[in-house]
Amino acid sequence: MPPKCGQMHPLKSQTIQESVEYNQVIILLHREPPRVPPLALASPAIPKKKLPMHSLAPVVAILLAAVLVVVLCRSIRVPAMLGYLLVGFIVGPGALSLITDSVQTRFLGEIGVVFLMFSIGLEFSLPKLRAMRQIVFGLGFAQVAVTLLLTMVVVILLHGEPLTGFALGAVAALSSTAIVSKLLTERLELNAPHGQLSIGVLLFQDIAVVPLLVVIPAFAANSDSLWQDLGMALVKVVMVMVLLFAIGQRLMRPWFHVVARQRSSELFMINVLLVTLGIAYLTELTGLSLALGAFVAGMLISETEYRYQVEEDIKPFRDIMLGFFFVTIGMRLDISVLNNSFGEVFAFAGFLVFGKAGLMYATGRLFGYKQGESLRTALALAQGGEFGFVLLALAGNLKLISANTEQSAIAAVLISMLVSPFLIGQSDRLVRRLIKADWMAQAADLHQILVTSMMRTDHVLICGYGRSGQALARFLEREDISFFALDLDPERVREAAAAGDAVVFGDAAKKEVLLAAGLMRAKALVVTYADTPSSIRILQVVQGIRPDLPVIIRTIDDTDIDVLREAGADEVVAEVMEGSLMLASQALMSLGVPLNRVLRGIRAVREERYGLFRGFFRGMTDESLALDDAQQPRLAAIMLTPGAAAIGKTLQELAFDTLGLRVRTVKRHAARHASPALDFALEADDVLVLLGTPEQLATAELILLGGNKAGGRH
Repeated sequence: MPPKCGQMHPLKSQTIQESVEYNQVIILLHREPPRVPPLALASPAIPKKKLPMHSLAPVVAILLAAVLVVVLCRSIRVPAMLGYLLVGFIVGPGALSLITDSVQTRFLGEIGVVFLMFSIGLEFSLPKLRAMRQIVFGLGFAQVAVTLLLTMVVVILLHGEPLTGFALGAVAALSSTAIVSKLLTERLELNAPHGQLSIGVLLFQDIAVVPLLVVIPAFAANSDSLWQDLGMALVKVVMVMVLLFAIGQRLMRPWFHVVARQRSSELFMINVLLVTLGIAYLTELTGLSLALGAFVAGMLISETEYRYQVEEDIKPFRDIMLGFFFVTIGMRLDISVLNNSFGEVFAFAGFLVFGKAGLMYATGRLFGYKQGESLRTALALAQGGEFGFVLLALAGNLKLISANTEQSAIAAVLISMLVSPFLIGQSDRLVRRLIKADWMAQAADLHQILVTSMMRTDHVLICGYGRSGQALARFLEREDISFFALDLDPERVREAAAAGDAVVFGDAAKKEVLLAAGLMRAKALVVTYADTPSSIRILQVVQGIRPDLPVIIRTIDDTDIDVLREAGADEVVAEVMEGSLMLASQALMSLGVPLNRVLRGIRAVREERYGLFRGFFRGMTDESLALDDAQQPRLAAIMLTPGAAAIGKTLQELAFDTLGLRVRTVKRHAARHASPALDFALEADDVLVLLGTPEQLATAELILLGGNKAGGRH
């Protein structure tokens, strides 16, 4: 029962006034609420509480800054990630303060690393990881241990604080998985020897984050159960990995089969996100990192036939979230720290770049790797890592390091990240300058390529020996056409070479490698992998040395066709185009359309799409194919023998366009001029390849040769 009015409240500490107020409140609570007319609720006499207004201005400002800065970076050939770091600094607390550096923004940035690790996992498989166990658990462990202990010793000698030294040593031991893997992928060096070494060391670093997150709090609390905690962490890692690989491998393929049967691209994409983020969440629940779980998810999917589809679908999420990750990193930079602790910042940054590179190089040499491979790996890993920020925040919260030291370390790690793209971009030049023996190693590799290709002439040079490259090689073998292939996957090269295929390890984008592979003796060059930047580099080399060499490029769709053709490609084959043609042909034949009509329709589409299909050189067996009638356009080669009427005349003067003829190419000596201009003047011994009907070609022959037909058609 509530106390009556005027009665003293039982609490002794209350005053009489408080008791009166208490009783009044109780009485009011027991009264019936007043009856208010419905319209009175909206009366202007009752003041309304203003709701907080949300503005898109910060978001628009960030997007605008990102577009402008990244466009500027690409125009001056600077890595885009530096632009994102700059955007983060501009919009962060250090400059305009459009976005605060909060836990939520950091978590969104970490999702970018999750998708990146998932993409890396797609490139790996369990057999490959087993083959790399010496790199991961040998070289990786040595690099982390040596860097951590040496940093700890230096800090103890300077400041006499072991716990601070351990925390900073753990930060120094880690490198940036996001930066290194992205740059190596862009440079097509992920499968190169130093790329494999770098990724192997980074994998161990990601695994090492788990015990470090356990050890640092244990050190701070002076826990007596330190070794017990470490043992539990190790057991946890082993159990989680065993469960994921043992159960995940059995469930992943059937589960993807169920989803794929629904024939919904939207559902398939949702399933990819579910698997990626779901496994990452499971590993986080067990105390492991999100990135490690995403890497395992990628490895599990890489064992299925859906790997390539998943890889294409995940790219937009990976690139967007990874860009946001770099924005969140840039938000952490505080310019005032550079002024207040200039020496401390650049001393730690110098150690992360130069000291860490020296330690990595020495460790690689100690494990027996070549000088060039060790130095390239050292340059790739010479920076701080994204997980270093996590360890710094943890150490700062536990008071293992001071606030000023934490900010100085953050600034140093960011500076090392800014320097890293330039080091990796100039790694070839630095290695050649610092290690003279690297020239000898490269010369030996080129010599091996040269010896292997020396006996081949009029061969097809295949760049990339994956599924498409191997299929092309089988077709060429059936026609007794010689080929020579280059590939950057050492395991694939080793297996294919052991089977007797003419394939060697080499980067087709390098001039010296193409020359050693017989570029000057080749009859054609085919790029069998869909990578536009790499294809353009190959085309630049070919155009500078053999502009007459036919080059065929593979691509995913029609997006980059014009760019590749302008770079010198004779033809660009789009997978989407050929897939649609096969789909149409199968559908028509299943509906009872005769084979000849189906083939004629496919040929018509290809003539519109591919220049090399517009007409054929005819032979005696063509009539039996019954693919076209006598008035279909065909190709004919006419040679201008000495005394021919067209010698000295331009194509405009010959006016072939009025006849409906088209000049496809003019071959002059070793040079081949595709689609020559109207002011192109003809010379003796030129060979003109014309496209037209038989009647048009006969007329053109009379115009070109006049009364002298000694050359005739070829």
